This record gives sequence, C-alpha cells and structure tokens, in this order.
Amino acid sequence: MYGTGPVDIGKRIFIIDMSRKTRKKKKPVFPTEIPQEFFDRLTEMFGESLSSELQQTFIDRPTTFRVNTFRAKPKDVLGVLKENDFVLDEVSLLPDTYILRNKEKRDICDLDIYTDANIYLQSVASMIPPVVLGPERFDRVLDLTAAPGSKTSQIAIMMKQQGELVANDKNKIRFFKLKHNMEQQGVIDETKKEWACTLRMEPGTVLAQEYDAYFDKILLDAPCSSEARFVVGNPKTFGYWKERKIKEMAYTQRELLLSAWKSLKPGGTMVYSTCTYAPEENELQIDRLLDRFDDVMVLPVELPDIDRLPIMKEWRGKTMSPEVQNCFRVKPTKDIEGFFIAKLQKK
Repeated sequence: MYGTGPVDIGKRIFIIDMSRKTRKKKKPVFPTEIPQEFFDRLTEMFGESLSSELQQTFIDRPTTFRVNTFRAKPKDVLGVLKENDFVLDEVSLLPDTYILRNKEKRDICDLDIYTDANIYLQSVASMIPPVVLGPERFDRVLDLTAAPGSKTSQIAIMMKQQGELVANDKNKIRFFKLKHNMEQQGVIDETKKEWACTLRMEPGTVLAQEYDAYFDKILLDAPCSSEARFVVGNPKTFGYWKERKIKEMAYTQRELLLSAWKSLKPGGTMVYSTCTYAPEENELQIDRLLDRFDDVMVLPVELPDIDRLPIMKEWRGKTMSPEVQNCFRVKPTKDIEGFFIAKLQKK
C-alpha cells in the first residue's frame, strides 16, 4: 500500500510519504538579460569597437528556407510563393535558398509547400558547413551529430542520393526527430539502388570506432554553447550560459573531434563547425587537433559575399598554430548569424 500516514515510533510521530509519484520539476528561472560576462569576453576577443557592433546583432532574423529538390522544382515553389505575394531575396552562395522579406514564419508554414516538405526552413549560416564540406556523388559521408537533420538532408541533395550517408545522434528524442525529417524530406529512399542512408543512435565517440579510416567526408557540426544565437529579450536563448558551460562543451567537442578524425580516410575532408564565439570551442579545438595528430592540414575557407570576423591568434596565454588562421568565422548581420567553420584534410 502506498500513501502518506503517521508512524508512531515511541513518543515521536513521523509523517512518511511513500508515494511513488514524482514531484513536478520547477521551471528554470533564466536571467532577463544577456550576461555582462559574455559581452566582456566578446570585448576580450574583438576589442571595444567590434564588440559594440556585434552586440547589435543579437536579434530575431527573417525566415530563410531552401527548396527540397527531392520533392519539388524550384520554379514551382517560387510560383506558389509569388501567387501568395511573398517577397523573397535569393542567397547567392547557396543554391535554391531564399530570405523571406515581407511575411512571418507562420505565413509560409500555412502553405501546402511547407506541409508537403517542398521547402525546408533553415538558417543561412547553418547551410554553409555542408557547402564547405562539398559532398559529391558516391562519397562515403558521416554526419556525426546530425539531429534534427537540416544539414543531413542538404548533404543528401548535394550527393544526388548516390553514395553512402551515415547520420547519427545519441539523444533518443532528437534521433526520432531526425528520423521523421529524413522520411518526410525523402532522404530515406530504398528504391534508389546506388543510395545507402543509415540512421544511428549512438554516442559519437562509440560510433566512430566502428569506422576506422572509412569516410571520404565527415561533418562535425558540434554541440556548443550557441552564443551566436542569443536574442535580446528572449531568455531561453541565453539563460543557460555560464563560462562553465563553455568548458563542458569544449570537453565534449574534443572527444568527438578526436574520434571523428580516426574515422576519416587519408585524403579525406572534415568540416568542424559551431554556432558560438568561444575560442575554447573553436580555435583551441583545431589547435589541439594539430598538436595531437601529425596528419592534419587546415585548408583555407573562402566564402564569397560573406563577411568574416578575426580568427584568434592567441587566447588567454595560449598561442595558436598559424594554420588555425585558415578557419573562417562568419560575421553576423541582420540576415545571418555568427558561425565558426574549419575545413580539415587528412594527409
């Protein structure tokens, strides 16, 4: 029998709660403003002037999307949007990608082209790492931390569903979101004889051990402190942030990066990316990889029409390898969030 009742032990009476019902968890109380400590770090990185400029970019951005060419033709999608008075700007760097100028996200989500997966909503910056990776037909590709699958579906389109794609996420809830998206987007297609798309739910460090020097290309869009996604007035975007969080993320990133490197075949290419500013999660990760392995080349990343922020040469007493300067830090604007991208090749 379960319940609450008095138990007499001698002259003392105890109330014992034997209920198995779990208490409701209290909702976290987030700070109402982006922590000053974060802005102090930005100033330490970029100086007063550039830091002040960056502080104006923690805003909500317009809705951006790309056409899912597995499900629709770009001209048909654009025709529907024109009929419904949507005003769009094309993104020159990214094929079939558009910025919505005159309406809200909910407006485009009400259309059949959204519910039928003819388009996929994705931030512009998020689309850049697969473009830098450059997957091609008949490559063997690993997306190590894939959920919800935005970049995975983009990679599949670039591969034209020819080759092998392994997409992994260790979190059960996120994995099933990945699975749903890949089915909805048409990435999983057993009728394609030259196409193998495998979804896995494993810790990235465990999965990588199964594929020794196997992949031609690997995307490690690493879990991070997401500093570039802070939005003033939206505590959910920054409420978790502490310098301790950066250290936790940096440890996870290092383990994933070292494991992924062993899965990359000689001559293969890996892109490491984050949506955060912290050097501990960016430059220092690449510098440590260079220290650990002697077969790492950091290839230069060039992105036409995308402004860049400085790459750190030194951070808190640690001088980086000159090769780290080949990385690219996207400068945020009203349309695009900040991003860090490193392109690595195994000798």
